[in-house]
Amino acid sequence: MNANEIINIENKHTSGTYTKQTLVIVRGQGASLFAADGTEYLDCSSGHGVANLGHAHPKIAEALYKQASTLITLFETFPNDQRATLMEKLTTLTPGLERVFFCNSGTESVEAAIKFTRLSTGRTGIIAAMRGFHGRTMGSLSATWNKTYREPFVPLVPDFSHVPYNNIERLEKAVTDQTAAVIFEPVQGEGGVYLAEPVYLQAARRICNERGALLVLDEVQTGFGRTGKIFAYQHFGITPDLLCCSKSLAGGIPMGAVLIGEKVKNLIPGAHGSTFGGNPLACAAALASVTAMEEEHLPAQAAEKGAYLMEKLKAIQSTKIREVRGLGLMIGIELKQKVAPYLKALQEKHIIALSAGMTVIRLLPPLVISYVQIDQLVGSLEEVLMGDILDE
Repeated sequence: MNANEIINIENKHTSGTYTKQTLVIVRGQGASLFAADGTEYLDCSSGHGVANLGHAHPKIAEALYKQASTLITLFETFPNDQRATLMEKLTTLTPGLERVFFCNSGTESVEAAIKFTRLSTGRTGIIAAMRGFHGRTMGSLSATWNKTYREPFVPLVPDFSHVPYNNIERLEKAVTDQTAAVIFEPVQGEGGVYLAEPVYLQAARRICNERGALLVLDEVQTGFGRTGKIFAYQHFGITPDLLCCSKSLAGGIPMGAVLIGEKVKNLIPGAHGSTFGGNPLACAAALASVTAMEEEHLPAQAAEKGAYLMEKLKAIQSTKIREVRGLGLMIGIELKQKVAPYLKALQEKHIIALSAGMTVIRLLPPLVISYVQIDQLVGSLEEVLMGDILDE
């Protein structure tokens, strides 16, 4: 099947909920993606942060083959060797978070966390951050800020409110004895790659402790080495009550999880569930992924390569750049104009990147990206940002 045939079939049958590109991708290897005609592209999107280990990692492929030949699916009512080993591995990485709920995606992990906080506290109020993004199902959408996502589906779940990110005074006023939880991202991804200030995270932890609310951190995008630590919260000297994760957890296989601390109560049988959550195939992939992350020292690689990339980006002398910010290999380049034409120009140079709002180029390359590839990225960005591209 050639590229045009693939495009025509997808255009005929697609739901319509995605903006389709004309670039047909058929293969991946490491930090590279390959089009149907064999052209190689440097993937600086990682499937929105999924491919932290790169594409077609041999250890994940081997684990999938072995487990698929043994046992693919099993509901969590029945204990399983792969699930038990993964639970132990994840909780070892996150001291203070000793329990795990498995699901299939990031938005599902947020939905579960919302339910757990209401069940645990007997309260209904959920406070989220402006510019935050937590998913598109109804509960996680209620916590999401962007009106473009929200407005077609109102009324949403009640008792959600939003406060400015990094504003301690507003958070102090918002959290009351009716607040079940405060939820936000340690680094806002889709909202523009904005970092939480350490004092803000520490204040959020204190305020939740004082008011009896639970602190939920959404690390769906920042987790598993992306920011230079296994989880981003570990930069800030605090521990959440619930930690939502997904994306790169299973190396590209759909999987989500909520890691749960001791303050979370009332999680009795039947309170929540997931047919495919914690299935042996996904657990085997996650074990392989997390083990490879540790063996290849990918969090340390993200820290070192991220610092190198940030230094190179900040040296670009383009008047179009307003700010470069980020943590590890999660970087945003804020421009003074819309980024759409620059993303298109980058793709013409065989670089795939993302937006984070209208004016931010978001870079989420696989953590296995080489320094040669980083230099290629920077060179292409410099050519694009120093050139004459008309705003759209």
